[in-house]
Amino acid sequence: MAFIPRFLVRSTVALAAGLLLLLGPSGCTTASRVGVTNDFDHSVNFRAYKTWAWYPQQPRDAESGPAKGYESFLDQRIRSAVAAEMTRKGLTEVDKAPDIYVAYSARVEDKQQVSPYYNGMGYPYGYGYGYYGRNYSPVTQYKAGTVVIDVIDARRKELAWRGTGQAQVNQNTIDEAESNRIVNGILSTYPPGSNAQR
Repeated sequence: MAFIPRFLVRSTVALAAGLLLLLGPSGCTTASRVGVTNDFDHSVNFRAYKTWAWYPQQPRDAESGPAKGYESFLDQRIRSAVAAEMTRKGLTEVDKAPDIYVAYSARVEDKQQVSPYYNGMGYPYGYGYGYYGRNYSPVTQYKAGTVVIDVIDARRKELAWRGTGQAQVNQNTIDEAESNRIVNGILSTYPPGSNAQR
């Protein structure tokens, strides 16, 4: 008789552990997820860059800050986050004759995500699946904040590296926490680890 309860306890513990492994990480990372991509000039020795400055003809941000002669809140947030990350990477900001220039662009867009509805048995509702008849694909509306950061070789005046980060945001601008999160995500891939990395 003791065999049955022990078997049930072991099965329950194994099931609970499996669910924690499956659901735990996704529950923690969904809110802080930043999609990051980058590309770079494979002939560049990024370790040789020691100093940086903002690109002198920085394009205006999504809130038109620099073009109007003052810094918008978004511009302040992005610049502050970039400066902090560059300092962490051992690069020094200078007023003139930098090794690299840094420029960025930022925008918030309305996006849609279409997800098939699943019936709980691992099969989507749809044509050919039982008697449900037709596809049901709910559309989720959300706002996506996108930041692009460019690193320009100051001597050659050529793009050396570009990183792009996108994350879901809560409003029509990218707030301070989201700015830090997106910029940190992008610059976590700079400098490239090796010329073979892409």
